[in-house]
Amino acid sequence: MQIQIKYFLKKINDVASAKGFLVKKILVIGAGGQIGSDLVPELRDKYGNNNVVAAGFQNDLPPELKESGPYIYLDVRNKKEIKDSINKFNIDIIFNLASILSALAEKEYLLSYEVNFTGLLNILEASISNNVKQVMLVSSIAAFGSYTPSDSTPNDTIQNPSTIYGISKVFTELLGNYFSEKKGLDVRGLRLPGVISWKREPTAGTTDYAVDIFYNAILKKEYTCFLNENTKLPMIYMPDAINALIKLLNADKSSLKHKVDFNISSMSFTPNELADLIKQRVPEFNIYYEIDPLKQSIADSWPNSLDDTVAREEWNWKPKYDINEMIDDMLYNLNIKLKKNM
Repeated sequence: MQIQIKYFLKKINDVASAKGFLVKKILVIGAGGQIGSDLVPELRDKYGNNNVVAAGFQNDLPPELKESGPYIYLDVRNKKEIKDSINKFNIDIIFNLASILSALAEKEYLLSYEVNFTGLLNILEASISNNVKQVMLVSSIAAFGSYTPSDSTPNDTIQNPSTIYGISKVFTELLGNYFSEKKGLDVRGLRLPGVISWKREPTAGTTDYAVDIFYNAILKKEYTCFLNENTKLPMIYMPDAINALIKLLNADKSSLKHKVDFNISSMSFTPNELADLIKQRVPEFNIYYEIDPLKQSIADSWPNSLDDTVAREEWNWKPKYDINEMIDDMLYNLNIKLKKNM
């Protein structure tokens, strides 16, 4: 019954879109990344395929996103491309997911500046000048630093990141708040912990060990981790991260005292703790450690856990997955995915 209702609502959205009635036209920039690969299908399911435009960089969009709805290639460093895209599709809402991640950003700091700093400013300015109603941004636990309380890190606290990626996330929060308060643009955003998902392969993120470990547990029955076994970090499963973004998008603006800096979290664990729980399900699995000094230094500057009370109070945030539910779902879906690709 629930599936039939969902299908019916989707059809209504598609028809409304064809007739030009639906207000929400959404552009997802960085749609080919880890979050975008899950966010775009969920938004299309909710608002209609034709109302959600997937924007990728060069050829990084997966086939399923190109087949299920409109898509473009866009470089956030080019403000004209952003403006043209907004006007071509009559965009009301932008999700900006374009970012150079932690470890890669340290190696390519000039590229990181162009994408994470200049690209963000281009998006916000283009939104103001082209009547975009809302912009959704993604910050990170990288916005914190060595002076930040490590356990149950408060929503409002000291931020002194020591990486270019972390600095860019503080910039994201501050600039988003500025455009919200001084320019009248409805800008909202989350501080995400490490995000775990099965759709896209791990990339250059410091928390990506928590994705890579599952691939190796299934394919090789062993994994060599680049972080110390006792490095505790906050994490979230992708369905919860997507739900949080959409829930914040639709939250009553009058209830939001914060704007672009909401802590959200659902679990915290170490590589050793995660490996032990995987081993309970895959008995042959073993984990080894070869510490990457750069990634370890980044992880050491991040919190052990987050206090997300503010998000729970202001827009009723609540995760659905705990660590055991996440592990079971990851192993189930990855086993299906990997068997298909063999």
